[in-house]
Amino acid sequence: MKRSVSLEKVKKNKNNVWDIAVIGGGSSGFGVALDALSRGLNVILLEKADYAKGTSSRSTKLLHGGVRYLAQGDVGLVFEALKERGRLIANAPHLTYNQPFIIPVYTWFDRVQYSAGLKIYDWMAGRLRLGKSRFISKSETVKRLPQIEQKGLKGGVVYHDGQFDDARMIVALAQTCDEMGGCVLNYAKVTSLHKDDQGKINGLRFKDEINGEKHDIRAKMVVNATGVFADKILRMDKPDAPKSIRPSQGIHLVFDQSFLGGKDALMIPKTSDGRVLFAVPWLGKLVVGTTDTLRDKAKLEPEALEKEIGFVLETAQAYLSTKPERKDVLSVFAGLRPLAAPKEEGAKTKEISRSHKVIISESGLVSITGGKWTTFRKMGEDTVSKYPEITGESIKESTSAGIKVHGYTKESSDDHLAGFGADAILIRQMMEKDKKSGRKLHPDYPFTVAEIKWIVEQEMPAKVEDVLARRLRILFLDARASLEIAPKVAEIMADAMGFDKEWIEAELQDFNKTANKYILEVK
Repeated sequence: MKRSVSLEKVKKNKNNVWDIAVIGGGSSGFGVALDALSRGLNVILLEKADYAKGTSSRSTKLLHGGVRYLAQGDVGLVFEALKERGRLIANAPHLTYNQPFIIPVYTWFDRVQYSAGLKIYDWMAGRLRLGKSRFISKSETVKRLPQIEQKGLKGGVVYHDGQFDDARMIVALAQTCDEMGGCVLNYAKVTSLHKDDQGKINGLRFKDEINGEKHDIRAKMVVNATGVFADKILRMDKPDAPKSIRPSQGIHLVFDQSFLGGKDALMIPKTSDGRVLFAVPWLGKLVVGTTDTLRDKAKLEPEALEKEIGFVLETAQAYLSTKPERKDVLSVFAGLRPLAAPKEEGAKTKEISRSHKVIISESGLVSITGGKWTTFRKMGEDTVSKYPEITGESIKESTSAGIKVHGYTKESSDDHLAGFGADAILIRQMMEKDKKSGRKLHPDYPFTVAEIKWIVEQEMPAKVEDVLARRLRILFLDARASLEIAPKVAEIMADAMGFDKEWIEAELQDFNKTANKYILEVK
């Protein structure tokens, strides 16, 4: 997957018409692209920054039906999500895991309540169930969650859900779409929409953010899959378009996994303000979150608020025997959920449906809003199903539910190369041929020179941040360590891509500015 090849495709197709042009390189955008390609359509996908730069790399790393949505009575969404969870685990076993969760029980009423609810959750998953939920004793709970607060503990309820690496999933989906003949391009910012004499959208203009060139393309259908930025595209179409998105911020704090101990995840179904809190083992660390805070403005690099940090720390301290503090936070990251704006004023975020909506404007612009990571493929299928309505042309049935994601392998790997799937074999071969490429980039982490070379060659990064944040994930795992690695990564990238020292200096300056937002200062 090379950026230069995608740009060449754009230039060669200058006088041709794409079937679908997708704006947005997150989960919903790639859901649309994947489904359209599965039906034999000609697709181009444009992302203004790097793939998954926004919300899609900032999740709680869960592929789940949504236990809390079941509690809210959103049964349809849970059924759909559980089915999609099963499909994605089958299609991307190298990027997904069966993760056991434990809900600690401190009252006998909680035991009955959670056990009953999770039996329904099991039943809804049917043959795609990942494991049976069951009550476990206090001693087993402590054995599996060594750091759980034991005062008043009666036991725990175990259930199973999916866990994954969100940003690497997006990179693998981009590679999958590329292999299927799609044209995917990052750092391609859409600046305007084109319309015919009847006011119907028939294309767009985008700017290459790397070299400044502008390109016009024609398309039969244009899809707005920009998540929290959907309203910006809607206003390109119609300047007075009403607000359709209500950004809700969720933050996560990352700690050493020893703060929880064991391999199980912790789920707190009801915190002091009624939210759900997760503590999930992920890539050797512990991700704790999340919050639900309405924000007025969508930002590409949102920052955690002090009140959110305080809430996550206080809740974690209430349930863990070794109390995590600010100084223990390895990284803090924030993401914005693209919730569909409620019709009623004052609706709470937890009451706003996570179901997705496909909206068609008068000009024929198709927008996909709302939804959740787990249902990205179904969101894409529902969006592409509007193609006949927009174009008057018939299309084949969707086959995206069975597409194996790039890197697919049933060979399980416990090392840090697991996320590369089948490509890991080729990276190991690089290390065998060139011993220097097997050198570690940091004494505390297993990442090597070979991985950076592979990423630069195969995974379309344009900036140092693309590698450290969304290909290696080290920025999310340990922000300070990412700053130490950055100069080596910049040099390897510059050497491979033919850039000079000025590029290295500018990139490091940019990355340092971003990485410092992930570091929690001790007060």
